[in-house]
Amino acid sequence: MPGFEVLYQAAALCLTYPDDDFRARLPLLREAAPQLRAFTDHAAATEQCALQAHYVEVFDFRNRHSLYLSWWTDGDTRNRGMSLVRFKELYRAHGLEFTGEELPDFLPAVLEFVSRTGDMTMLTEHRDALDQLRSRLTAFGTPYACVLDAVCATLPPAPTGARR
Repeated sequence: MPGFEVLYQAAALCLTYPDDDFRARLPLLREAAPQLRAFTDHAAATEQCALQAHYVEVFDFRNRHSLYLSWWTDGDTRNRGMSLVRFKELYRAHGLEFTGEELPDFLPAVLEFVSRTGDMTMLTEHRDALDQLRSRLTAFGTPYACVLDAVCATLPPAPTGARR
């Protein structure tokens, strides 16, 4: 069984838009992270255009499936700005500068950060959000739920009384 670092990096790649590079990485992802095989097997068996259309349908048209962790805690409020600053500060504290096109709370970016640094602060602080996302993806019937299942299985339970 690979370490969680490999799983987090693989999960990050699985949760990004499935471009041509993604298709080329599928065999490596399948071998490196067996916990993600249900998803990688589905992705390998699905035509590229259908996989891309499904990603857009799941993640781009619905906030109910948001991959932005602070959205789950702050919504589209003024408080979200401070949450985003916390993410950037954490990256900087580890000598990393967030320069991606996405916001710093984008789950694939957070997973990649954790895989590189081992600092699970943001994943554990947003455990309830991850559980909510996982539940909604499962109810929606998307294979992306398998990726969240694997990530959540590595985390301690959400604190009792966490928001649902």
